Amino acid sequence: MIGVIMSHLSSPSKALRTRVRRIRGQVEALENALEGGGECTDVLVQIAAIRGAVHGLMMEVLGEHLSSHVAEEKSMQAREKALSEVLALMRTHLR
Repeated sequence: MIGVIMSHLSSPSKALRTRVRRIRGQVEALENALEGGGECTDVLVQIAAIRGAVHGLMMEVLGEHLSSHVAEEKSMQAREKALSEVLALMRTHLR
């Protein structure tokens, strides 16, 4: 499944790279807050922000995958297989 997803992301868009860099900055800010004894509520807000940012990235990549690899499959059997893979991924990782 990962190879299939990555095939259309071999050169991620500028928007995806920007999202990942923003998430990296948020994680670094969280690490600094934890190391510096930040307020609990500030740390929780930062964690929530990171979670939201990662969720947004996941939805963007998932949407692209559905458009590029599920909806465009020529055969019904291939579409059903691709859909099954996405559903398994969602059941495992999007709880």
